[in-house]
Amino acid sequence: MAKFLFTMLADNTLGLSARLVPIGRLLADRGHDVAVFNPAPAPAQLIEDAGLKNLRRMPWRSKLPPGFDAAHVSSAWDVEENLATMYGDEHHTRATTLFYVDLIRRWGPDVVVDSFALPACLAARTLKVPLASVLQGDHHPASEGFLWWKGERPERVLSAAPVINKVAADLGVAPVTRAVDLLAGDLCLIVGTPETDPLPDSARVTYVGPIIWPGGDAALPDWVSELSRDAPVIWVYSGGSLPAPLDSSVVSRAAIAALADAPVQVVLTTGYQEIPEELGTFPSNFRHAAYLPGLAMAKRCDLLVHHGGHGSVMTGLSAGRPAVIIPTDTEQESTARRVVALGAGEIVVPVDGADGEKHIDIAEFGAKVRRVLNEPDYRQSAERVAESMCKFGGAGEAADRIELFATRTARAAAS
Repeated sequence: MAKFLFTMLADNTLGLSARLVPIGRLLADRGHDVAVFNPAPAPAQLIEDAGLKNLRRMPWRSKLPPGFDAAHVSSAWDVEENLATMYGDEHHTRATTLFYVDLIRRWGPDVVVDSFALPACLAARTLKVPLASVLQGDHHPASEGFLWWKGERPERVLSAAPVINKVAADLGVAPVTRAVDLLAGDLCLIVGTPETDPLPDSARVTYVGPIIWPGGDAALPDWVSELSRDAPVIWVYSGGSLPAPLDSSVVSRAAIAALADAPVQVVLTTGYQEIPEELGTFPSNFRHAAYLPGLAMAKRCDLLVHHGGHGSVMTGLSAGRPAVIIPTDTEQESTARRVVALGAGEIVVPVDGADGEKHIDIAEFGAKVRRVLNEPDYRQSAERVAESMCKFGGAGEAADRIELFATRTARAAAS
């Protein structure tokens, strides 16, 4: 049996943990020794619900990185520019990488399985621990970037490589041209399909399809099952709580403004996040839950409204349900525009207000909600994508490939 450590960007959203937890749970069920690291409250709750070991009690010194510019992250051209904002401070980057070096040494895994934790990837390289990465297409080095729909990439885009290479040199790791090159492991699995997450044929990746936690056998509470069949059900997911202008509370505000007292039933979930006081009392046609099983809820609803997180998109498409998406950064906009290109939804792009918050045209949002609900082509397109996704093995295939990778690397090390 092998020993695995699952790492991810340690922010207080559920996207990455919901991607990795199903794989970790399967490997643990097969008798492997599995640990996860994410100390943030919402992911920690998800990890606990899955019955997995979270190393969150080890010292954690992370706050928002020095020099972190949320406005720049929200407008980043690609993941390299995103990483440059998160890891532009050499002292912070070195300290965080050394933390992961210590974490990996303490746990002693045979394989590190990562999703978007750049210092963890550098730490694995430092200690020469085999690295398997589980990424969405936009996070892979061969991606066209978040703003692929705008055409050719600008010549000058911020890069995290200068800082990363200074830290890497101290740790005896070879320099990289771009920091994003470190994210793709010795084994690289793409969560999605060539249709939802296109990459060039030259990219050395394996598509495993959507990975969703919990799976289709999770039950909804009775009050959801008892919602009327006479009015459409709209599932609104507001996403995690992040600094403005990344904060996706614009999704909740827009839903309340446009759907209050409309002839629809709205289920609002917040991913274990607290409800902002500014939202006040919910309209009578709204119901709130901190968390609901994603795939089951997606199948029960007629339409999803969310911020464009990759996990939310995969959940909706897997269930064959269309979406109206309000992205708060270019990464989410990239994913949202893929959904629009597939004919499975619409996008409403926010603008930055004078108050530093995102705002949208409520009339446009309401019109697009009605259009997607009433025009069958959107649902049919989403159902077509769902059918194509069934060709991929999801968490089971990912676990199989990671398990085989661990076996092969162990044999290579012993020979």
